[in-house]
Amino acid sequence: MTTLRNLAHVRTGDKGDTCQFSVIVHEARHYELLEKYLTPERVGQHFVEFAHGRIRRFEMAQLGALVFVLEQALRSGVTRSLSLDAHGKCLGMTLLSIDIPDDGATSPHRTG
Repeated sequence: MTTLRNLAHVRTGDKGDTCQFSVIVHEARHYELLEKYLTPERVGQHFVEFAHGRIRRFEMAQLGALVFVLEQALRSGVTRSLSLDAHGKCLGMTLLSIDIPDDGATSPHRTG
């Protein structure tokens, strides 16, 4: 088991009550592992307190990225929320703590 932060980094954005995460792998060989285990359902479980709407995932294999769009996730929007931690950047950092099963692809000694 490893954490997402060991395999990828996250870029975020927010607009109104919608939050977007771009999860970009550090190494191309980890993309399939994330594609398998980082599902919209798993992201929804991780953000059960914040994500109250639909969660969509878009695959960008050529970039080694998964993009997640979380609707109704920012407590009525960034400018209306009194909760500083519920904004995209903070949620993106929290996303990196998700555990990802080790299918052998995360070994630092493996090449390819």
